[in-house]
Amino acid sequence: MRRRSTSLHTLMAGVLAVVLAAALGITLTARSAWAAAVVVQAESYAAQSGVGVEATADTGGGQNAAYLADGDWMRFDNVDLGPAGPLTASARVASGANGTGTVELRTGSPTGPLLATFPISPTGGWQSWTTRTVDVAAHPTGPQTLFAVLRSATPGDFVNINWFSFDGGTGSGGAAPGWVGVDQAAWNAQLAQFRAMTPAAVPAGTVRVPEFNATCTYSHSEPDDPIVVPGLPGASHMHSFFGNRSTDAFTTPQSLLAHKDTSCTPAEDLSAYWVPTLYQDGRAVESDGMIVYYGSRLPGPSATVPFPQGFRMIAGNAKSQVPTPAGSANQFFCAGEGGEIGRSADGNWPICAPTAKLVHQLVFPDCWDGKHLDSPDHKSHVAFAQNGRCGGDHPVTIPSVSFVISYPTSGSPAGFSLSSGMASSIHGDFFNAWDNAALGQRVKDCIVQSAKCNSAGAF
Repeated sequence: MRRRSTSLHTLMAGVLAVVLAAALGITLTARSAWAAAVVVQAESYAAQSGVGVEATADTGGGQNAAYLADGDWMRFDNVDLGPAGPLTASARVASGANGTGTVELRTGSPTGPLLATFPISPTGGWQSWTTRTVDVAAHPTGPQTLFAVLRSATPGDFVNINWFSFDGGTGSGGAAPGWVGVDQAAWNAQLAQFRAMTPAAVPAGTVRVPEFNATCTYSHSEPDDPIVVPGLPGASHMHSFFGNRSTDAFTTPQSLLAHKDTSCTPAEDLSAYWVPTLYQDGRAVESDGMIVYYGSRLPGPSATVPFPQGFRMIAGNAKSQVPTPAGSANQFFCAGEGGEIGRSADGNWPICAPTAKLVHQLVFPDCWDGKHLDSPDHKSHVAFAQNGRCGGDHPVTIPSVSFVISYPTSGSPAGFSLSSGMASSIHGDFFNAWDNAALGQRVKDCIVQSAKCNSAGAF
C-alpha cells in the first residue's frame, strides 16, 4: 500500500543542489568541489518517476524524497564525481517498512552502468535516519548524469532518501560541507600507540567514575564557524570560542596544532570549542568558565578509544526555535545556592537566586563510524549509544564529551537570547587537536579503567 495518492507522481522537476554552496551562491567547478564532498539533496532531482517529497525531521530540516517503491527513479544532472581514483558514496535513508530493498546509483540512464548499491533495511521509522556508505573502486570522472533506481521485492514503499554525497577522500575544508575521510595510516599509528600504552595504577580510594576534563576560560568571539562555513569569515552568527586562541574561519587541524596558545588546561589540549554567544539586554554575556568533560556513559567503557587528529562534531541544533518552559529537555539551569527562583516573562529562561548563576550542559554523541572525521551535517559520522553500546553504522566507542558552561549572571524577567535565536538553539562545536599521547594516556588511565581524573590526567 502506497502512503500517498498517485497525484504526487506529477511533482515538477527540481534543480540539483549542492548543500551550502548553492545557498551562498558559490559555483563548484570539477576540481574545487573536491575540497570537500559533493552533497546532492534527493528532492532536487531533475526528473523522476513515482517520487514524492515531504518535510523531513532529519538534522537540518528541509525536505526528503519519499514514497519510494520498486521501479521508482530520480535523475540528477551534472553531478561531479571528481577525478579518477577511489570514491566514497553515501546515502541518508530512513525506512519504516517491513521489507528490504536497495538503492542503485547508475550513470547515464536507469539501466546504465552501476556506480553503487546501498542495501536498505528497516531503520525504525520513516523519519529515523541513518547513513549508508559504500566504497567505489572505479567510476567515470567529472560531471555525470546520475540515476537513483529503487529495487525491492516487497510491495509498496520501502525507503525515504534525504541526500546523497560523493567524496574522493581529499577534503579537509573548503566551501561545501561533506564527508572528510580519516587518514587511515595515521589513525592506525595512533591506535597502535594507544594500545601499547601501559595504564597507570589506580590508587585506593579513587572515585570509580570514567572521566577526565579540560578546564577552559573564554578566549574570543567571532562570527565564524570553521566546521559549518569553513573559509568564510563573517558567514556565521556570533560564536564564543574556548581553547585554541587561533580559531577562526580558516582553522584546520594543521593550524590548531601549529598554534600552542590555548585558554584550556592542560596545555596539551590545543582543541577548539565554541558555542553561540549569549546576550542579555542586547549585550554579550561571556562565560566565566567552561569545563569540557571526557567520560563514558556506557556500562562497560573499556572499548573506548581516543579521537583521531582533526576529528570534529556538533551537538544541538542551531535551527531549533521552540519554547523551553520549565521541565524542558536540555534547558539552561541555575547552579549554586538557592538555585532557580523563577522564570523569565516568556518562560524560556530560568531566573537564578543571587547566589546562583546560569549554566548549561551540552552532551555530544559517543559512537563513531570509524571512517570519517566529519560528515555533511557534522553529525552523521557519530551517534549516541543505544542500549548501552555502540554498533551498526557507528561501532567505535569514543569518549562522551560534554560542555558545562557557566555564565556570571542570575538572569531577570527579560530573559536572554542567543546569537542563534531562542534557548532551544543552543549548540556546540568540538574540533579535536589534543596531543595524541596526552589524550591517549588519559583515555587509557581514566576512561578505560573507570577512574575519575582531573584536568592534569591525575587520579
